[in-house]
Amino acid sequence: MKLSLAVVALALAIPTASYAQDSTAVSTGQYPNTFSSGSANVSPFTNQSKRFNDWSISAGAGVPLIQSADLTSIKNGNGKNLFGYSAYISIDKAITHAFGLKLQYDRGETRQGWFNTKDAAPDATAVGARTQYDAISLLGDINFSNLLRRVDNHSPFRWALHGYAGIGTIAYRAYQKDIKGQRLATEVKPFKLGSMFMQAGAGLKFKVNRRIDIEGRVMYVVTGDDEFDGGGDKYSAINRREEQVSDNFFNATLGLSLKLGKHESHVMWHDPLQEIYYKLDVLANRDQDIEVCKKGDADNDGVCDDWDRQLDTPAGARVDGAGVALDTDLDGVIDLYDKCVTVPGPVENNGCPTTPTAGPVIETETKLEGIEFDLNSDRILPSNTPILNNAVNYINSSTGSYNVIGATDTRGTDAYNQKLSERRANNVKNYLIKNGVQNGKINAIGKGEKDLKYPECEPATKCPEWKNRANRRVYFEAK
Repeated sequence: MKLSLAVVALALAIPTASYAQDSTAVSTGQYPNTFSSGSANVSPFTNQSKRFNDWSISAGAGVPLIQSADLTSIKNGNGKNLFGYSAYISIDKAITHAFGLKLQYDRGETRQGWFNTKDAAPDATAVGARTQYDAISLLGDINFSNLLRRVDNHSPFRWALHGYAGIGTIAYRAYQKDIKGQRLATEVKPFKLGSMFMQAGAGLKFKVNRRIDIEGRVMYVVTGDDEFDGGGDKYSAINRREEQVSDNFFNATLGLSLKLGKHESHVMWHDPLQEIYYKLDVLANRDQDIEVCKKGDADNDGVCDDWDRQLDTPAGARVDGAGVALDTDLDGVIDLYDKCVTVPGPVENNGCPTTPTAGPVIETETKLEGIEFDLNSDRILPSNTPILNNAVNYINSSTGSYNVIGATDTRGTDAYNQKLSERRANNVKNYLIKNGVQNGKINAIGKGEKDLKYPECEPATKCPEWKNRANRRVYFEAK
């Protein structure tokens, strides 16, 4: 029975240990999935990208002491101070820097009662017992030192407090001895429902070097069995001494851990904050120069060629956000060359009317374009200010009255776009009034998405963004 448990543990240990070979990170050169990672500066986490060892083998020996039973190993219980022996071996896998799993095999012998079963019974009332056990369990391992490490603690550490808890199967043979001699009281086979047990405890590890750790550990084992102490069946006179139905014991051990893998550090000894400090140092030393205009600005109008819609703007001309030279009165002569900026005129007359007028030119219709807006916004952009200031001068010099018409692109519902266009028109109207235009000369009208500058942009996905932006506008029209 003991041999079969050892064979099972070894069979589970060999294949897991064989995979304990990490390798250095290798970049594939593929662009990462930024929608799932949240950053472009990432690489997929694979076995090849690991930078820390995460496998180890542990072994140790110690002393088990039955604490809660009808026969105990402690003097102030139902027995004298009797010391048994125990040993364990485990395969350890670190899942994160603060949590891991252990597949552990335990073997040992507890001694309990009023005398050591190697000796003769001192009198007719004395009862002694010993229990030989084998157990396999799966334990969770919490690294409290990494889990609770202070943010401002930059010093390296060589001590680590671990907590363990898990379940498994235990097989045992319990012997009872009295003045009549020794006999097998109870035998439990492994992998049966009644052989399940639990254990939990804590261990303090000391890092000797990158390969070896020393650990002192105290575990509390709950057998769930009232016959583990050798008291016989549950109706025997000995097992009626106490009311508890589980014989439990402490197991104090001292052991070694051998860390496997080819990296310098094991993940459970790696301070997670060190990774942050390392990355901050890398970013601090990295060239952070950002290339704003990859294609340059050929016409030096302040708008990069990447999104400049007029690449040959004359030197000195004022432009809108798309790099197009301003033509306030829309007469075909840009403001740089226009002698009458706010009054339209033919090109051959430098943008001024050819017929002399005694007063302001009266027009039936004019459009001051270039007043564009961000998506879902009615805020007047700083780039619109020069156009609006020119509009103030033009309207004040004219005897007519004008409609301030707001429009949107085709994104959003009709009702939403209608209200948005009205807000845009009213914001422009308020700006003009605030800057000197008479209230009676202008009227705000919203046309929503019914007045597209580029009608082909329906839906908006059919057009580039600059056309959709041109559709999000306010313009002027004579009444």
